[in-house]
Amino acid sequence: MIITAGIDVGSTYTKGILLTEDGSILARKTRPTGFRLAEVAEQVFDECLAEAGASRGDCAYVVATGVGRHQVAFKDVAVTDLTAAARGAHDQFPGTRTVLDIGGQTMKASRIDEEGSVIAFRVNDKCAAGTGAFLEKTARYMGFGTEEIGPLLATSREAVPISGVCAVFAESEVINHLSIGTPPGDVMQGAIESLTTRSVQLMKRAGAQPEFTLVGGILRFETMAHTVERSLGHAVNVPPNGMCQLTAALGAALLGQQRVARLHAAERAG
Repeated sequence: MIITAGIDVGSTYTKGILLTEDGSILARKTRPTGFRLAEVAEQVFDECLAEAGASRGDCAYVVATGVGRHQVAFKDVAVTDLTAAARGAHDQFPGTRTVLDIGGQTMKASRIDEEGSVIAFRVNDKCAAGTGAFLEKTARYMGFGTEEIGPLLATSREAVPISGVCAVFAESEVINHLSIGTPPGDVMQGAIESLTTRSVQLMKRAGAQPEFTLVGGILRFETMAHTVERSLGHAVNVPPNGMCQLTAALGAALLGQQRVARLHAAERAG
């Protein structure tokens, strides 16, 4: 059995997956990234190995991705999160042609080919209003934790407008809405719709084509996918069972399997 690892060191969370050559996931782990990127990458990898009952020597290849990929000391190779997310989305939904990845600090839209390779992309990394951090900050301002965003959204009856042009301006709008007694659920729904507007614009700039697959931790909240669907006027895919947050790690592990297969082929040819 050939085991490869995908380690995705994101700005908010670090994710790890151990994968076999037949595509089976042996282990998956997620931890808050914090500020010690190299240390958390080691922890996630060791926790994955422990869950699988394996040792580091059993892992044939390690591929790191995410903003902290270069901090992963034990990696064999590093790839961009655009590449990894595209490959992971394609593996779960082979018909995918557009990937929207909403992370804690960035939002990325990619157009991919039938093999899962990126052919065009656009990135929004200039303002927090277009990222998951904006939703989390909005929730915290109202006294709610990240895990309470989903239940809070379920209480919304009517979204309030939040321009989302700038995180600072958007925060002022949130404060104004709360000061006049707007229910927190409606404020949060307004924040979701503001984020949706940005995400759909980004996809269109990348030359979006169906099928659409949405990934990233924010997609844990079903309302986000439903809002994007309404705005696009088209159905979207969302990886189930929490895999929306682990798609880039999965893609990295898949790329590791490809690399091992090529190395073995080269050895046989030699």
